[in-house]
Amino acid sequence: MTRVLHVLDHSLPLHSGYTFRTRAILKSQQAAGIEVRGVTGLRHSAEGPDIETIEGLAFHRTAGTVSGPPGMREWREIERFARGIEAVVAQWRPDVLHAHSPALCGLAALKAARRHAIPLVYEIRAFWEDAAVGNGTGHEGSLKYRLTRALENRAVAGADAVFTICRGLRDDLIGRGVPPEKIGLAPNGVDLSLFGDPPPRDPALARELGLGDGPVIGFVGSFYDYEGLDDLIAAMPRLQAREPGARLLLVGGGPMDEALRAQAAASPAHAAIRFTGRVPHAEVERYYALIDVLAYPRKKSRLTDLVTPLKPLEAMAQGRLVAASDVGGHRELIAHGTTGTLFAPDDPAACADALADLLSDRADWDAMRRNARAHIAQNHDWARNVGRYRDVYHLLLARGPNGPSLAA
Repeated sequence: MTRVLHVLDHSLPLHSGYTFRTRAILKSQQAAGIEVRGVTGLRHSAEGPDIETIEGLAFHRTAGTVSGPPGMREWREIERFARGIEAVVAQWRPDVLHAHSPALCGLAALKAARRHAIPLVYEIRAFWEDAAVGNGTGHEGSLKYRLTRALENRAVAGADAVFTICRGLRDDLIGRGVPPEKIGLAPNGVDLSLFGDPPPRDPALARELGLGDGPVIGFVGSFYDYEGLDDLIAAMPRLQAREPGARLLLVGGGPMDEALRAQAAASPAHAAIRFTGRVPHAEVERYYALIDVLAYPRKKSRLTDLVTPLKPLEAMAQGRLVAASDVGGHRELIAHGTTGTLFAPDDPAACADALADLLSDRADWDAMRRNARAHIAQNHDWARNVGRYRDVYHLLLARGPNGPSLAA
C-alpha cells in the first residue's frame, strides 16, 4: 500500500478553505486504499499534541519559532520545517511527499525529499503573493511579492511533479517556462457523499432574521475585499426596484466586515440587508437553506482570474442556484445559462440586472440545478478526482524522482 505524507501550512482542527480541501484529499485517498498522514509547519496556530488524530486523520506538528530579517526568517523557517518533515520520514517511511502551497511548504519538502531520495509532488492552490494583494496584506511588485514568486518558482523547479487546482494557474506556470508535461490538474472538488437532500427552509430562523417572503440573495464565506461584497450591497437598490421583496443575507465575517456594515447602513436598501456574523460550521446548512441564489461577485484581479474558488462548487452540490462575476476563476466552474449565471465584474448595475433576470425566470431553475449537480458529479467529485493523484504517484514510484509526464 502506498504511503503519502502531505506537507501542509496548517490543518484541522482549524477551519478554512485550505483545511477543508486538505481533509477532502486525505479522506478520498484513504477510501482509495492509500495510507496518508499530514505534517504541518510553524504557522499552524492551533494548540494540540505533537501527533494529533482528527476525523481519522493523523497530523504531525512541527514545533518551534524563527526570527530574523525578511528573507533570512523564511529560510530559517524552511530549514526548521524540513527537520520536522524528516522526523516523520524517519518514523513512518512514506513512499511519496506531497507538499501543498505556499512555497515554504514546497521548499521544506524539497530539502527532505532530496536528503532521503523520496519523490516529491508539489501542489499549488493559489499564488500566495497574489492572494496577499487580494486580501490587502501585500502589493504587486513589492520586494515581498517578488521574493514569494521566486520561492514558488524554485519549489516548482525542484519538484518531480506539480499539480494546480485550475487551468489559470497551470497556464501561468507554463508562461514562466515550466514544461506543460510536468503539470497536472487536481481541480477543486466536493465529497458528494456529504451532500444529500438539502435541509428544509427553517421558517423560525427566517423570521428571526427578518427575511420576509421575498427571494433571498446570499453569500456565505469570508469578507475579503476581492470578494466584491461592496458591489453586491451597491446592487441592492436597483435589484429592489425590480424585486421589491428581495433580501440580502451575508453570512460570515472578515477584514471587510466593518466597512460593509457601514455601507449597508447608509444604503437606501438598508432594511433589506442582513448580517449574521460568523456561524458555527455545523450550522451553516441552516443558512444555506434560506437562500434562493448564492452570489459570488468577485472583483476582477490577477488572483480571481487565475484561481477557482470552492464555495460555488459546494453551493451547486447542494442544489443551490449560483450567480457569479465573469472572472477567469468562475468561468472554469460555471457555464452561463446552463449551470449558473455570470455577470460583468466590478459593476453593481450588471450584478443587479443579472440577479433580477434570474429571479424573474423561475421556469429554468430546476434544469439549472440539475445541470450544475451533474457537472459537479462529472468533474468535481473527490471520489473521481483522487485517481489523478494515484496515477502520478505510481508513475513517480515506477520511474524514480526524475519527473514523469502528466496528463493535463
